Amino acid sequence: MKYQKYLLPLVFAQSFAGMIGSLYFSDIQNLVPCDLCWYQRIALYPIVLLSAIGYLKNEGKIYHYVLPFSIGGLFVSIYHNLIYFNLLPQALVPCSLSQPCTTHYITWLGVIDIPQLSLAAFAVITLCMILHWRGHKKSKASKPEPLI
Repeated sequence: MKYQKYLLPLVFAQSFAGMIGSLYFSDIQNLVPCDLCWYQRIALYPIVLLSAIGYLKNEGKIYHYVLPFSIGGLFVSIYHNLIYFNLLPQALVPCSLSQPCTTHYITWLGVIDIPQLSLAAFAVITLCMILHWRGHKKSKASKPEPLI
């Protein structure tokens, strides 16, 4: 696949931007992350390191290590967005009263909030890793097996 070589750098760039963004919001803007934001950070931060190592070492099977984090982060992010937009009952909200999961800190262009940024980041990372997986399987299938 033509785009295969761009997938890991894109995963690294997306995860690095997400990490820098989350640190900016909490450490510079002094916005306190909710519990679900912390869980998403726990899933995102290892992807930065794993994708960098996978790219530098040309590791074809890096998706084995990245996909569990990205899919886990994607599910938490979907759950967070459902709570954020009041599509789930308040009884299912895991966050504390002092730092609720529905706090609206920022809104860019009138529609983009922090939970949507996280959802987009995990969706891009997961999609890239699935495409990387498919490309790795195709390139592996096209290589002939050694005779010995």
